[in-house]
Amino acid sequence: MSKQLEQDLEALKEKVLQMGSLVEESIQKSIRALVERDNRTAAGVIDDDRLVNTLDVDIEDECIRLLALWQPSGSNLRFITTAIKIITDLERMGDLAVDISERTVELNEEPPLKPYIDIPRMAEAAQHMMKQSLDAFVTGDPDLAMKVCQEDDFVDNLNYQIFNELLLYMIQDPKNISRAVRITYIAKYLERIADHATNIAEMVVYMVKGKVIRHLECFPESDAPGQ
Repeated sequence: MSKQLEQDLEALKEKVLQMGSLVEESIQKSIRALVERDNRTAAGVIDDDRLVNTLDVDIEDECIRLLALWQPSGSNLRFITTAIKIITDLERMGDLAVDISERTVELNEEPPLKPYIDIPRMAEAAQHMMKQSLDAFVTGDPDLAMKVCQEDDFVDNLNYQIFNELLLYMIQDPKNISRAVRITYIAKYLERIADHATNIAEMVVYMVKGKVIRHLECFPESDAPGQ
């Protein structure tokens, strides 16, 4: 690999991490706005989404430039194509942080339905998955990527638990319905953020091992990372 190509790929990696950092910050702020009933912070998340969108376009353009300039093959080709896919998932995570903030502003128009306990837990788990998936991308670690895939069940179970709890609130008093529905939306947004983190992790496995694992619960034993 030429020195210039190596530098270009390292710069690309840094841009992807920059975008991931912005998205992670947006998710954190959106949940803080929800818990603290802070419309100003929620509005900031909505406004900052343009920064994520700008990076999305810039990184995609850079990936296309590198493909045309270097015509890479093997692991370098997989790295660049993985970067293109990762930024798509990151951009969608940013959109979901905006969705959380929009529901927060709506919820703040009414008294709080209940203290938020499981939603912050769910957000923390989803953010941890996102961070680990990006760490796996940077280090080329398929074992860490597979760990992310396995952690998705925890977020799914929390989403199911939250839905059932809010369903009881709606049954007990129809006045709770509008607030409860919005909170279920937020839980679903977090569940989708975890799904996008899983997508990134699956792409990391492909980048490193050249194996497509979408729609699979785990590797067959003989193909597991590290075997």
